[in-house]
Amino acid sequence: MSELLYIEASPRKKRSSSILVAHTFLDAYSLSHPDSRIETCDLWSKDLPRFDGDVIDAKYAIMHGQSQSEAQRKSWRAVEQMISDFKKANLYLFSIPMWNFGIPYPLKHYFDIIVQPSYTFSFSPENGYQGLVTGKPAVVIYSRGGAYGAGSGGEALDFQKTYMETILKFIGFTEIKSIVIEPTLVSEELKEKSIQSAKEEVIQLAKIL
Repeated sequence: MSELLYIEASPRKKRSSSILVAHTFLDAYSLSHPDSRIETCDLWSKDLPRFDGDVIDAKYAIMHGQSQSEAQRKSWRAVEQMISDFKKANLYLFSIPMWNFGIPYPLKHYFDIIVQPSYTFSFSPENGYQGLVTGKPAVVIYSRGGAYGAGSGGEALDFQKTYMETILKFIGFTEIKSIVIEPTLVSEELKEKSIQSAKEEVIQLAKIL
């Protein structure tokens, strides 16, 4: 059975444009893929391991080829479980609002946990960095209050979409479908028009992925 992992990064829930469009995708996907399993990871209710103490020491022990202490191994298991939960999916869906031109801090925290050497990427002097999460598509739904797309004049301030594409490509993703909802704070008419366009796009995507 295939699995879709939906990662939700907005705390606004029913007031979130990115979540609204993500749920449209999930509804359409469920109809087109009734046998597929959908797992939701709400980052605002997820207990994300802190990267300090035994956890950070465990990471550096791995990086330097050293053995871990029992306390470090115990702390590192939570990191390994989150990586395992992420990697077992066949398809990924992200819903992400823009915060201060970038992504919400729980999503950055999440990537800091799962982007680990030998788990989601590798490095060698001969081949450089290579992603280990391969052959899996990702759909990323972005919402932002202003306009940052091509021709908007705000392109240089977009650290939301550029970060996501960089980190996903780094760990091996090559098929990334981006849906942008903008602007959401200029006028209600422009917001609704963008949401409707995004809904139509994700409905079609859900049928072919």
